[in-house]
Amino acid sequence: MTATAQKTVRTVGVGVIGLGTVGGGTVRTILRHRSEYARAYGIDLTVSRVCDMRPEREAELGLPAGTLTTDWHELVADPAVDIVVELIGGEHPATEIFEEAFAAGKHVVTANKALLGRHVERLARLAAEHGVQLKCEAAAAGGIPIVNALEHALTGNEILTVAGILNGTTNYMLTRMEAEGLDYDEVLAEAQRLGYAEADPTADVDGFDAASKVAILSSIAFHTRVTTDDVYMQGIRDVSAADIAQARELGYRVKLLGIARNTPEGVDVRVHPTMIPEGHMLAGVSGAMNAVFVVGDAVGETMFYGAGAGSFPTASAVVGDVLELADAIARGEGPMPEVEPYDRVLGLRPIDELETRYYIRLMVEDRVGALAPVVAAFADAGISISTIHQLKDGDGTRCSVVFLTHRAVERDVRRACEALSALDEVERVASVIRIEDVAAWTDGVEEN
Repeated sequence: MTATAQKTVRTVGVGVIGLGTVGGGTVRTILRHRSEYARAYGIDLTVSRVCDMRPEREAELGLPAGTLTTDWHELVADPAVDIVVELIGGEHPATEIFEEAFAAGKHVVTANKALLGRHVERLARLAAEHGVQLKCEAAAAGGIPIVNALEHALTGNEILTVAGILNGTTNYMLTRMEAEGLDYDEVLAEAQRLGYAEADPTADVDGFDAASKVAILSSIAFHTRVTTDDVYMQGIRDVSAADIAQARELGYRVKLLGIARNTPEGVDVRVHPTMIPEGHMLAGVSGAMNAVFVVGDAVGETMFYGAGAGSFPTASAVVGDVLELADAIARGEGPMPEVEPYDRVLGLRPIDELETRYYIRLMVEDRVGALAPVVAAFADAGISISTIHQLKDGDGTRCSVVFLTHRAVERDVRRACEALSALDEVERVASVIRIEDVAAWTDGVEEN
């Protein structure tokens, strides 16, 4: 049947809870394209109810009078609402919204990465028990359709690696630091002024936002349960302009990456500042953009690029989930119930067992012989040094010295840093950045 021959089977009602940046974008997207959805898909998608504590949002979004309620219970109970869209974030009352919607036999679409990163197993199981679905494309990487790719397009593969720039705020900050030689505090203030960073930037700059997303993606990719609490997290607060400049001289870029690998030793899942070769696809992702690099054993290397946040990019992902559910509803069929959530079937590889190269910058006394005990401390920890480079930032009494290691084990590097911090010659360990072995990401790919 052609698009012109299709006719609307039935109206599918959507209830949107939370009319902030994403919620407002979702409502506007549905209203703008409603006639197109009816013509192309045979779906009369309508915003039946919305919920927000600001009654003026009803008129601002061009909704009919009486559409808005300030009580989410009323929206969930409304028989005209087939799909509940939760866009308020946080754990409460979001958890209760999920529970009540499922009990009422209604599907839920959400962008709530923090909640799902910790509790998706229980919520998905609850959805399955009630024969409905929980969809979360917008929770993983904003407008990038990565969940759909992992759940559908790439299911013929064993996924080996998922790695990406999953936080636009930190990528914007690191890009500015590299381009203008600015330090962290300067760039953070500017990012806050421009609205890229919140007044409390902790979730972004300390890695929690990216950790929630990589937990969701690794659970889907590897068919095992990974929670946010399983993800090793280190943010960008200690990355300086000097580190970024040194990385560039060495042929690397510094990015805050979420990395998940399915290794024989278990799932290696972590978020931290990372040096990657400047020729790698992820190295060229600049500004507030996001990108997810996925390696499958059959397809090899793929990359998904786009806006990871913002009103309409995230709304695009929300509405995509809504339409997928609405398609079956409009044809008089219920979407397949949520599949049973993944149990923990794979172990976790502790960060202490990570083996890679390291960039270590120390502030040391600027005098003859000061480096002898420093080099000895590395040797005592079993770490081999490939390069030593003194930066031109000294004041006559102290200076920065950069050490690049050969492959080393994380626990040995930590032991070395503890010993270095105790030396009289070392003022402080200023920076430790892992140099990612990106070649290992493709281990297991079939040869063509």
